Formats: sequence, C-alpha cells, structure tokens
Amino acid sequence: MSTAGATPAVMTDARPAPAAASPWEDAVLAAALMTVDPFGTGGVALRALAGPVRDQWLTIMRDLQPEDAPQRRIPLHVADGRLLGGLDLAATLNAGRPVAERGLLVEANGGVIELAMAERIAPGTVARLTSAFDFGEVILERDGLAQRNPARFAVVALDEGVGEDEGLLHALSDRLAFHLDLTYIRHHEAVSCDYDAEELTAARMRLPTVTISDEQVEALCGIALALGIPSLRASIFACRAACAAAALAEREAVTEADLAVAGRLVLAPRATQLPPMEPPPDAEPPPPEPEEPEQNQNQETEQQEPQELQDQILEATKAAIPAGLLAQLQMGKLRRSRSRATGKAGAMQNAQTRGRPAGVLRGEPRAGLRLNVVETLRAAAPWQRLRREERERCGQTSTRIEVRQDDFRITRFKHKSETTTIFVVDASGSSALHRLAEAKGAVELLLADCYVRRDKVALVAFRGQAAEVLLPPTRSLVRAKRSLAGLPGGGGTPLASGIDLGMILADSIKRRGGTPVLIVMTDGRANVARDGSGGRTRANEEALGAARVVRGLEITALVIDTSPRPQPQGRELAKEMGAIYLPLPHADANSLTQAVRATAN
Repeated sequence: MSTAGATPAVMTDARPAPAAASPWEDAVLAAALMTVDPFGTGGVALRALAGPVRDQWLTIMRDLQPEDAPQRRIPLHVADGRLLGGLDLAATLNAGRPVAERGLLVEANGGVIELAMAERIAPGTVARLTSAFDFGEVILERDGLAQRNPARFAVVALDEGVGEDEGLLHALSDRLAFHLDLTYIRHHEAVSCDYDAEELTAARMRLPTVTISDEQVEALCGIALALGIPSLRASIFACRAACAAAALAEREAVTEADLAVAGRLVLAPRATQLPPMEPPPDAEPPPPEPEEPEQNQNQETEQQEPQELQDQILEATKAAIPAGLLAQLQMGKLRRSRSRATGKAGAMQNAQTRGRPAGVLRGEPRAGLRLNVVETLRAAAPWQRLRREERERCGQTSTRIEVRQDDFRITRFKHKSETTTIFVVDASGSSALHRLAEAKGAVELLLADCYVRRDKVALVAFRGQAAEVLLPPTRSLVRAKRSLAGLPGGGGTPLASGIDLGMILADSIKRRGGTPVLIVMTDGRANVARDGSGGRTRANEEALGAARVVRGLEITALVIDTSPRPQPQGRELAKEMGAIYLPLPHADANSLTQAVRATAN
C-alpha cells in the first residue's frame, strides 16, 4: 500500500484526504493509530450497540495487533482478585507457601484490554483500572503478598448506553484518546481495512523518531482551548495522535495533515463550545518607524504563522463535529457529560443473606451468615507449613488442611432498598385559605414522579386537632390521587401531631429495611398542641421538638413552605429537622421534582 510522501502538500495515497474521510474511515484510522501508539493514546471509547458494525470494527482492531500482543476481555462484574491478581489457592495448598496468581491487567501487559458493557462498570473497578493506567504497574499487597508487576496496555471500552443519560465515567473516558460513535454507520459502509499488521509494526518502530514542533503543539492547545475542552489530557493525546499519524505515513516530522487528523479524531468529539467569533478589525495601525522595518516585519510574520496554522487545523476540526452538536452549541447549550442512569432512588444497604455480594469480612457463620469457603481457604493457605511444623513439634502429624477460627470469612451482601416517599400535608384552615390547592397540585406531580421510579408513596394529613394516615404505603397512583382529591381543608394546625405520625411511619419503614423520605408541606404556623389544646407558643415548641426527633432518627426529609410568602417558621422547622428547605412560591413543577430526587438520592 502506498503512503503519503515527505511533502505535506502532495498526497500519493489512494485513501481520501483527511478532511473528506467518512466516519467509518475515521473509526478504522483511530484503530490504526491506537495500534501504533497504544500506551500514548490510551485507547478507544467505542459507543455502539452489539451488531455487525461493531463486530467488524473489533475484528479489524484485533487483526491489526502484533502477533505477540496479548488481548484480554474483562467482564462487567470482575472480581478484584481476577483483575489485579492475588493468591493462587490451588498452587498455595500444594506448595505450602503463598503462590501469586497474575491478574488480567498484568496478563494484558503490552496488549489490549476490552471492557464489556463499560457504561455500567463499577466506580471501584474504574479506580483500579485508572491507577494501573497512571502508574503503568499493578501494586499487589494482599493475602500475604507484596508485588509490583508492569501493566501497560490500551483499553477499548465498549459503551452500549442508550441516550445521553448512560455513558462512561469521566475518569475512564478522559484517559482514552479516541471517542468513536458507530451508531449511525450502516452495515454496508463497514468495509474492510487497507492497513495490515506489518505496516503498523513498522510505524510503531518509526514512532520514536517522529518530531513535532513547539508551534504545532501550541496550535493544538489553542484549538482545545477554543473548543472549550477543560482536560489537559486531550491536548497531550492530540499530540500523540499527530505523531502516530506521521509515523503511519512514513514521515519524520508532523505536518498539517497529521494535525488535522488529531483535531478531527481527538479534539472534535470532546468539543463543548464553538470557537469565539473573531472581533472586527480595528483601525489600521500607524506605519512602523523607519528605523527597524525588517525586524517589525519578521515579528509580525512570526506572530501570524502559528495563528494561521491554528485556524487551518480548527476548520478541519469543526468539520468533524456533528451537525446536531453544532446547532446545540450555536444556541448556547453545552453538551452534557454522559453519566450513568441512577435508576431507583433506594439507598444501598448492607444485608446478611440477600443482595449482591460485596466482599468478605472476618467472622463466624452465625445468625444466618454465609461462610465463604474459598476465601476461608485462601486465608488459611499461607499458614499451612507453619501449622504443620507446629504440630510436628507437638508430636502430631497430619496432611489435612488446618483451618482455624481466625481464617473464617463471611460473605457480605448489599442490596438497594425500596424507597417510600411519605407526604405529610397541612390541611388546616390557614393552609386551605392560602395554598392548599397548589399544594395538592405539587403533590400530584411528585406522586407521578414516584410512580415512574416505582417507589411507594404514603399520605398523611393533619388538621383540626389530630393527624391521620389517608393512604398507607402503596404503588397505586390512582389510589393516591383519589385520597388527595378527597382531602378537605379547615381547622387548626396540629403540626407536631402530623410530624409525629409521619415520623412513626418512616421509622417503621426503616426498621423493615426500606428507605423512607419524609416530605412535609406546611406553612409552619402551628397553633394546636398534641393534646388538642390551643396556643401558638406551646404548639410551636412541640413542633420543633418533633422535628429534632426526626433529625435524631436520621430520616431524610424535605420541608416545602406553602405560605404565600416564605416565613421564618418554615425555615426554622427545616433547620431543626435537618431537612432541605424549599419555598413553594419559588418552585415550579420541575424544581420540585428535582428537589425530591436530590433528597431521595
């Protein structure tokens, strides 16, 4: 295959010019550049669903790797021992001494790692992966082992997220030079690759000799700044990609075409804004002094050349930004960073017998706890030789594996508890006079949001001299709306009784392993005590005392002030309750929904 010559302006390759490359050609070129400089570019964030297009790209990427380069695939829920390495239980039991097992990161040293379903990978796994990225080695200090093993590799993160609310964690995507999206590439466009492994191996050998000038580095940094890219890694990756493109084209120095490739593949997918428009030219400057005309002319030329280079590369980079993104940026909307969907708002809680395994603890298998046999043997294995020698000194011989009480390991579990949102609504005369109708509308909006998240809801109302549970915890949106519609208004404000009843209901849910969220909608003007007697001073003191009990129980709470104008009573109540305070006059439906979501999470 012919490649570009040494002269930048002459293109002898049969491939199209970089500015006219199709999305599939760019995707293949990114795979080639990653192969040329796997450790300098970090890898590829590949956003595409499983299908023939993604399979074709993965096949090309794998075929381009050197024959001796290892390739490993990491599943979604990989254990730390398999990822980082640890104690080889079988070998340790046979040898009677600790024998280390290599993890996937160490096995992939000098090759490529594929992350399956990377948009759902756990943050802890990402932290261990990025640590190996940054240090180029895996530090193993566990199970009686202390080792440092080299681990330099490139990562292909397979992002199967749907929509903007699912995507890679920023800590991972920021360390990958190329961000590819194969979603809109059709099957007939995914043709074979013109590169071969021998050509890329030669380019990898040529890469250390490729040079890039300071002006070119400055131009790439200026483009990143103009596109609103906050990470410094993007500029570093752009420089490495430009050098890899020059090595692939058999050039000894980076040219304008290589900078265009780097801007198109590395900087364009990270753009968050359009470059600022150039200001109108000012009045013509006065003519230079006749004493040093040549020096001024040289300075002006030196100042214009980097800017002209940056402008040319910026045009090629802007051409690679998707049209839809350009329209959003022109309207002043920054592209949101992708983050995984939060799902249900239930809190993660420890459990003894159910849920997802979340590590092991030292302990005895009592009260229904599960003994982890493998981890127990792993803890006992390093000590077998010492224990056998100890028995021999006592005149006893045994070939059995000796497990002692300190070796017992218990599996711990975590599960996402069910969330129950408890609405405590003020139906007193003052609230009915002012905002009860608007409060009902806000509650209906919040009920609908809870129904979408498949949470349970409960409704407590207080008026007159007491409070009552109008709706026990349920998922039925129809029942909740019917109970809310039949809520009458009038009478006094037994605020303390309402908080007490909501607190009792929340505490019972918490004792059953659920996650209660208490939402109190009131104007805060209590005038009825717990015993039904009147008096604002005593009623207010009892309400604040009930609020302190809620804070002591560590119940998540939100106080929505329904008064026409925010009053100090509502803010003071939220402060004593340790709750978020939200005045209803300044809250629309969207802000209310966001406040409840933030409180529940």
